Amino acid sequence: MKALIVLLDGVGVGELPDAAEYNDAGSNTLGNLSRVVDLHLPNFTKLGLGNIIDIKGVPPVSSPLCCYGKMAEKSKGKDSTTGHWEIMGVILEKPFPTFPQGFPREMLEKFERAIGRKVLGGYPASGTEIIKELGEEHMRTGYPIVYTSADSVFQIAAHKDVIPLEELYKMCEIARKLFPDIGRVIARPFVGEPGNFTRTPERKDYALPPPEKTVLEILKENGIKVITIGKVDQIFCERGVSKAIHTKNNRDGMEKILKVLDEEENCLIFANLIDFDMLWGHRNDCEGFARGLEEVDRWLPDLLSALKEGDLLIITSDHGNDPTTPSTDHSREYALLLAMVKGKTKGKSLGVRECFCDVGATICKYFDIEPKRGKSFLDLLL
Repeated sequence: MKALIVLLDGVGVGELPDAAEYNDAGSNTLGNLSRVVDLHLPNFTKLGLGNIIDIKGVPPVSSPLCCYGKMAEKSKGKDSTTGHWEIMGVILEKPFPTFPQGFPREMLEKFERAIGRKVLGGYPASGTEIIKELGEEHMRTGYPIVYTSADSVFQIAAHKDVIPLEELYKMCEIARKLFPDIGRVIARPFVGEPGNFTRTPERKDYALPPPEKTVLEILKENGIKVITIGKVDQIFCERGVSKAIHTKNNRDGMEKILKVLDEEENCLIFANLIDFDMLWGHRNDCEGFARGLEEVDRWLPDLLSALKEGDLLIITSDHGNDPTTPSTDHSREYALLLAMVKGKTKGKSLGVRECFCDVGATICKYFDIEPKRGKSFLDLLL
């Protein structure tokens, strides 16, 4: 038995009822994208993606291969940590703190004292834009670049020739201890020359540990191997993870999913394809976002072939990141939901699920474990 979650990071399917409270009224990552860029997604169409919401170029089909629906986020917030945790059964009543006006001066000074040098920045910014803006000064002074976004993040960018990777990681560890309420501290190394800086794949996330036991830990305690692909292990502080596989990009992640499917049994594989969020959503790159979806679409036949009869597949997301809006940050949206047990599913609607926890509950039921939270939809797949 194998269960596979493929999480398309940032691929939302329409604003949640409380989206206006997050300044996200009108956000609809997939729907809006389809109206500004032509989408060619024949394999997603067969799975039933167009049955979830109205997506131009992705029509609904009468007999989709997957059951389909969308999920409301019960937790407060719209960040990756909150979304991933809720998928694995943890609901947050209080959102992580955010800093829309930038970090308070006393907070930056506390960090400066701890690392023994000044910092640049300290305000909300796009990661690629702030290194373009401050990269040259960073190289001249040796001061790391600190910035945030609409999410609860403390990001530290540094050129690898100025601040070596291990030193950057050490700074992140210091920040993680100094600011225990922030959702994530993120290392953002880059290389290149002024006017031509490039971020490297050596990003590292320092998340908070989940406040309670997750489905990952419950599975592992019950003898089910948990294999994460991408940044998933970092989001859960490696709790409940048997084996972590890191990736360079979506293509690398897709290749590693197929490899693990071929090699492993009796396991949950939880994979995150991050490029939609990191490369295209945060940069409002509609064309890149669309081409990324098409790349995954071309891979889907290989994925379906790699699954064995009885394997569980769930394709979902953790939040939105609508590249068509002025904002370059995450958006408060429904998560998409496509699910099948290979060889046993006849496509039907899963409706609007009350929370992301239903994914974790379904995984538990699949492995004959009582869910801790959420409503399983496994019976609807069979």
